[in-house]
Amino acid sequence: MKELYKIHAELCKVFSNPTRLEILNLLRNKEKSVTELIEKTKLSQANISQHLSIMKSKGIVISDRKGKNIYYKLTNPKIIKAFDIIRDVLRERLRSRML
Repeated sequence: MKELYKIHAELCKVFSNPTRLEILNLLRNKEKSVTELIEKTKLSQANISQHLSIMKSKGIVISDRKGKNIYYKLTNPKIIKAFDIIRDVLRERLRSRML
């Protein structure tokens, strides 16, 4: 069980960065090329590539080269379910503070 906690904590570290959360959200419905991710986030290629490398090393995304482009997609759609649950909890918390 301790090993599961350790792996869980390592995975959560990946999601502790706003840029990686934005990338995760952009990949929710379909794969995207690095170029598409750069256009959507307005970040540099070096920055996007660094974050994608971290996410790939932890098994969150996989890549596929098609010609000159590299496409990324999520390894498991359940990642988005977890992402959405956390965002829902945060939205509820923000709404309760506003009331």
